[in-house]
Amino acid sequence: MLGMEAIKNFSIDKSDWQTIKFGDVVFEPKESVKDPVAEGIEHVVGLEHIDSEDIHLRRSASMEESTTFTKKFSKDDVLFGRRRAYLKKAAKADFEGICSGDITVMRAKEELLLPELLPFIVNNEKFFDFAITHSAGGLSPRVKFKDLASYEFLMPEDKSVQLKLFELLHSATQLKLKTEQQVSNLNAYYDTVVNNFFTEAHDDWDYVPLKSVSSINHKTLTSKTKDSYEFNYLDLSSIQGPKKIGGMSVLSYGEAPSRARRVVSDNSSVIALVRPYQRAFVFIDDGKDIVSSTGTAVVCANANLDERFLFHQFFSSRFLRFCERMMTGSTYPAITPDDLGLYKIGVPKKKEEQTCISTKLDEIENSQVKAEKLLNDNFLMYRNLINKVF
Repeated sequence: MLGMEAIKNFSIDKSDWQTIKFGDVVFEPKESVKDPVAEGIEHVVGLEHIDSEDIHLRRSASMEESTTFTKKFSKDDVLFGRRRAYLKKAAKADFEGICSGDITVMRAKEELLLPELLPFIVNNEKFFDFAITHSAGGLSPRVKFKDLASYEFLMPEDKSVQLKLFELLHSATQLKLKTEQQVSNLNAYYDTVVNNFFTEAHDDWDYVPLKSVSSINHKTLTSKTKDSYEFNYLDLSSIQGPKKIGGMSVLSYGEAPSRARRVVSDNSSVIALVRPYQRAFVFIDDGKDIVSSTGTAVVCANANLDERFLFHQFFSSRFLRFCERMMTGSTYPAITPDDLGLYKIGVPKKKEEQTCISTKLDEIENSQVKAEKLLNDNFLMYRNLINKVF
């Protein structure tokens, strides 16, 4: 497998490559199955099982679940999401099965194209742009294979050159997968350590309501606030999963929506109350001029409680089960700030023990951040390489 430097420094000479129409080297098999069970089919794939911009098909349903699908695909076929092509769903199947009619099955003409290259040709920005442009329909635009067949791209006819290209692209894929596994392992390790500390009962800890050891939404913007006051608005869409903040809008009080009310303090935990099972919780060490939505709770630890020690507790399975018991609503299930205040926090008698635990968890979190940055870098390199080749 090639290393990262070799992949980064890769250059390519396409002077002797040929312009090829997609339909000249790829076809749509159009096979169907009347009785999948009798034919030993085990996998059912819908659009929901294909992840955007992921070359690998990682999930499927079983035949035990009811389905009306009859379109058959074989091992090594590429499954392309023809509905809403802008979602960029195209993955290679490592097994046979049946799939949705909103998926186009693609298969390489092996005498002309190395089948292993097909997933990379399809997972290309120019191919997706072509598919989007040629989609028809309003709410659910779809693209047909006969339109995709006219897509043109450069390709070497020499199979030995195709093989070298595959080896390069495969190396980049393996590098990305390796980093994904590192991130997954660190996430699992963090969850295990958090639960060891905060889900398992400790005889020498006190378990007290959160509201007794912290303030919740201690400060709120009111009608007395000057309309000219500017702040960074942290709404639910800005909290992009556990511990991650996206862009915050800069608003003035005069133009802010009525839900922009929770004033954020330094070293506070901002907890999304809506769908709390998504663990959209972030720690804010510098809360200057940040205001969050009323769909969140701003939790500030008292002086005798380590702030980071408190924050890590919200990621325990015990807190998740608490939220599941307290949630109300169906479309947007949520807990209230009062509900949150009832959650019993585990508190060691000595603050030194709190600091020791939070330090250990912070170290794991720092490793997670580094691994996720590396994963993002590898993904960008992988995408750029595909676009450079095809």
